[in-house]
Amino acid sequence: MIKRTLYFGNPVYLSLKNEQLVIQLPEVEKNDSLSESFKRDAVKTIPIEDVGVIVLDNKRITITQGLLEKLLNFNVAVVSCDSSHLPIGLMLPMVGNHTQTERYRKQIAVSLPLKKQLWQQTIQAKILNQAKLLESLHQCEVGNMRKWATVVRSGDPDNYEARAAVYY
Repeated sequence: MIKRTLYFGNPVYLSLKNEQLVIQLPEVEKNDSLSESFKRDAVKTIPIEDVGVIVLDNKRITITQGLLEKLLNFNVAVVSCDSSHLPIGLMLPMVGNHTQTERYRKQIAVSLPLKKQLWQQTIQAKILNQAKLLESLHQCEVGNMRKWATVVRSGDPDNYEARAAVYY
């Protein structure tokens, strides 16, 4: 399953309840003119096991220690940004990530023919993306690049990647 990336760029309260990430907006919490039912409906929850990365990009974000502990237990990366909205810190679990280690082992154990086929697909996609950019941004002729993408062989022994890079 693909994990979600959550970005928080506004003030928010982040906490934990029933193994769920609870999201509350301080503007709603503190607004006395809103009904209690509206305030309850404004609280959102997300299962922690669905989250892969959380980006914190506001100085007025409040996050509880209990939530941080649970996020790290589920191997969620927590990224903190500075006032220029650039990442300044990354929090990852200290215990070994068994899932990631197993993925690395499987990737290393892949047969050479499969590695070459995957490289072929990567090069084809790269050449086609370069061709699309040249065509859309600069109205260049890219027929040769499209042709190169179709004739890339396993492992790219003819070095079409380099030819396309030079043309690009």
